[in-house]
Amino acid sequence: MSNYGNPPQDPYGQQPASADPYGQQPGLGQPAYGTPSNYASWGKRVGALLVDGLLGALAALPLIIGYVMLIVSLDPVTDPETGVVTTNGDPSGLAVVLILLGLLVSVSFAIWNLLIKQGRTGYSIGKGLLGIKLIREETGQPVGVGLAFVRAIAHFLDSLPCGIGYLWPLWDAKRQTFADKVMGTVVIDQPKS
Repeated sequence: MSNYGNPPQDPYGQQPASADPYGQQPGLGQPAYGTPSNYASWGKRVGALLVDGLLGALAALPLIIGYVMLIVSLDPVTDPETGVVTTNGDPSGLAVVLILLGLLVSVSFAIWNLLIKQGRTGYSIGKGLLGIKLIREETGQPVGVGLAFVRAIAHFLDSLPCGIGYLWPLWDAKRQTFADKVMGTVVIDQPKS
């Protein structure tokens, strides 16, 4: 008697150990990572944002100095007869160089810290100092550079209704911002080892 088209059966009538009674292959359709329960507090998230912001401001210091030099070099003069305001000075070459250098350094730092470092490891410098990590909720893995970039853009949603998205983690069960919800990301307590 041929068993053509029917799955092989154990002589004792049992299904093979690897077979799923619902016809799915083992491991498919099931999350690789359990639901995290150690979500980072809003205070730690704000602290990490402040650390990253302070470091970003330090990276932009040449830009700020260049702008101050540019404003000082313009020296506005008002003509007493006509009331027209003109400038006597030309922009300093050093001011322009500092502005361009500061722009390059600050943008490069932001790309490295918030996209590359955080995307690959889950930690920006601020998140690492405060012991919190950005991960994909589904996998428990860092989000990657591309998704970190899209998530940074999605933070625009957090600012739309009067910035309520940034406060949302205060009462949300998973402590997610609107951008986190859209991107499927969470921030968890996980000190760097």
